[in-house]
Amino acid sequence: MKKKVLGLLLTVSMIASCIAGCGGAANDGAAPAGDGGAAATADAGTADAGASSGGSGTVVILYPGEETDAMANFINNELNPRLADEVGIQVELIYKGWDQYWEQKDIMLAANQTIDLYWDGLPDLSSMVNKSQCQPLDDLIKANCPDMLKVIPESQMAGGVVGGVQYGIPSAYAPSSCMYQLVCVREDLLEGVGMNNIENADDLKEFATKVAEQYPEMKGPADVIFKPLTRNFADEQYTWCAYADSVVYGEDTKKAYSYFETDAFKKVADFNHSMYEAGLYKDELTTNYNERDSRMQQGTYIWVEGSLGKENEIVSAVRSNDPNATLKSYLLNPKADKYITACGGEVLCVPYSAANPEGAMKFLNWLYKNQENYLFCLYGPEGENYTLENDRIVLKDPGFEGYFYEWMFRNANYTLFTSDVSEDFINEYKSWDDDAKTSDVIAFHFDNANVVEIETAINEVINQRFVPIECGYVDYETAFPDAQAELKNAGIDEYVAEVQRQLDEYFAANGYNH
Repeated sequence: MKKKVLGLLLTVSMIASCIAGCGGAANDGAAPAGDGGAAATADAGTADAGASSGGSGTVVILYPGEETDAMANFINNELNPRLADEVGIQVELIYKGWDQYWEQKDIMLAANQTIDLYWDGLPDLSSMVNKSQCQPLDDLIKANCPDMLKVIPESQMAGGVVGGVQYGIPSAYAPSSCMYQLVCVREDLLEGVGMNNIENADDLKEFATKVAEQYPEMKGPADVIFKPLTRNFADEQYTWCAYADSVVYGEDTKKAYSYFETDAFKKVADFNHSMYEAGLYKDELTTNYNERDSRMQQGTYIWVEGSLGKENEIVSAVRSNDPNATLKSYLLNPKADKYITACGGEVLCVPYSAANPEGAMKFLNWLYKNQENYLFCLYGPEGENYTLENDRIVLKDPGFEGYFYEWMFRNANYTLFTSDVSEDFINEYKSWDDDAKTSDVIAFHFDNANVVEIETAINEVINQRFVPIECGYVDYETAFPDAQAELKNAGIDEYVAEVQRQLDEYFAANGYNH
């Protein structure tokens, strides 16, 4: 076990960004199957060459994933000619692979390299504001985005407000309760082992055990799914409300807690450790945590953290490796309350280094102007890769994954489903939030300005000590006492107290009576 722990410590920095809230958001999407490296269409240091003021010229977009020939052809020969003709701009994408996107984003923004628009996870918006990574957008939106505001309502935009200032555009306007709390499983294998439902952690372990016995060629789970498991084990709904998933808000008790000191965390750690002890988890789940989506898409793994509709987003990639694969997402502890915890998990921001912020806003306004433009960015011109039949997208090539990520710009006013999506799912999707509650902290953004040094120290302890426990890589009972002592010394109690103080101020300012 000591060798395993040493090996983990050498790779833990690869995990940290995905344990953080924004990492959850990133991996929610249909990440490209080969997301291990980095590519770029332009060097960021020279990317401002074509930019100009007044919202014309080039809009430089930092984009997660890998460039493909198809995407390059679409941008250069189809999208940019339309944008030049209709808006007077063109876009240029700088690609950074999923395994290094957040690190490279921080480096590039700190160096003031020209980026006009970038994507990240909404839960970390306040930290991005404190690091001066995003500029106020109120005037830019007012001047350039009348069409966008028609389809992204004020209640959604409020999620991008920090300190009364609009710093980000919460871009995923869609049903969103229980975000990051589902598990996406290989439904064909579930049926193959004689099961028809997943409701709890015991069902998951039974599923993994039976697959290992009946399908020995499969590699087991692709993900330790700690947030779905937290929903399974917690006595109340927990909503993460600070950096790096360190602090949760109890929706029933109305208090902030150190997540790693909750009973739910212990149960998650114990479950994951039992999966390791049974040989159902492989070391790569911890040492290469951030590759979980690409693992699932290889067609040899049985589950990954899900979201509403994730099965539809990644099934083509999975089937490219296993043509018989079918996927389905299950909500653990389905009878527990469902909460809408964020105004969409994605956020679009404009950094201070932007050379063409007006152009960035004009691009977004054009994208959201109508359904035709929206679908064009996702799939290209109608008739080329798809046709529309009875409000369904019929792909000419079932393996075509589209151009811009659908989840990055998802909008309920424009969403259409491909012809292979079942009516049952569409009905479930449309009614998903009908019985959901709105989280008390839906628009709360923690300001870490008073506790930056403490936060840094806490995160170091989390990455070095608690990630191995959380993933089940080491035994909770053995490792937790020393890890907790280090967390206390790093200042977790003071950190939680600061979160609670800001929550109390937020509740008072917004008329809550707890």
